[in-house]
Amino acid sequence: MRRREFIARLGGAAAAWPLAARAQLPLRMRRIGMLVGSADNAEGQSRLNAFREALQAQGWIEGRNIQIDLRWGAANTELTQTFAREIVSENPDVILAETTPVVTAVLQNSRTTPLVFVNVSDPVGSGFVASLARPGGLVTGFISNEASLASKWLELLKEVVPRMKRAALLFNPDTASYVGPFWSAFVSAASSLSVQPIAARVHDVGELESGLAGLAGAPDSGLVIMAEIFATVHQKRIIELAAQHHLPAIYPFDFFARNGGLMSYGVDINNLFARAASYVDRILKGENPAELPVQAPTKFQLIINLKTAKTLGLTVPPTLLALADEVIE
Repeated sequence: MRRREFIARLGGAAAAWPLAARAQLPLRMRRIGMLVGSADNAEGQSRLNAFREALQAQGWIEGRNIQIDLRWGAANTELTQTFAREIVSENPDVILAETTPVVTAVLQNSRTTPLVFVNVSDPVGSGFVASLARPGGLVTGFISNEASLASKWLELLKEVVPRMKRAALLFNPDTASYVGPFWSAFVSAASSLSVQPIAARVHDVGELESGLAGLAGAPDSGLVIMAEIFATVHQKRIIELAAQHHLPAIYPFDFFARNGGLMSYGVDINNLFARAASYVDRILKGENPAELPVQAPTKFQLIINLKTAKTLGLTVPPTLLALADEVIE
């Protein structure tokens, strides 16, 4: 009996030992490639922090079980191409890419690595996914803006500037290739508001300066800034020019209004980065991106800068102030 008991105990220990040993082994280091906006502004750092904190909440700790290969440069076309090649060559388990031009660059280099996008407006029209409900490949993510927002921007601006007779939608054709549906919605809204729609296409800062000077030369003009990377990168200059020419303008992201713009209405990008971490987590745990539906934004913010409104001689309706998420005085 003693011999049988010894053998049984030995067998039990042998069976238990591998499980205990495996439990103590560190998880295999997983790699996340990231190609996102600019490190030169607080917004980029804030978005990165939102992503890291959300990952950490899922149990992914840098240096312990994940490594983030980060590249800043989504605002520079040349750097985007270079960094996209570099990130793909590092064979990450999943890639997080911000903006339409960046996703395009990454997919030109590889379609065999799972990719989660953020801050993209038209993933179906851009050819990233087959449909929003069923992406159908290795790409999925989070939409930042829908075309209907172009109508909303113009409507909000008209409320603050009721005398406005013409309005320009400002965008760079090179970085806003998805502008078509936004322009259609903008034209439709302009017609219903008795406003002349103008397509302000600018390719560089020089054209930006001359374009806004020309728009300001006509009385009762307004400006709508398209949600795209060119405007984000040159936000400071756009705000300065709008102030210089006394042009009332509405912007797509909160930081424009906080930095001196008249008003902004758009999605909370930090929230998108935090939500993107949940998809990265699920992909790292084995889920198929093709079965993770593309998600629309759920959190929008209206911010009004009363100081700028007063400088422009504008009176913001009390009803609009009541709807604002933030009023800067």
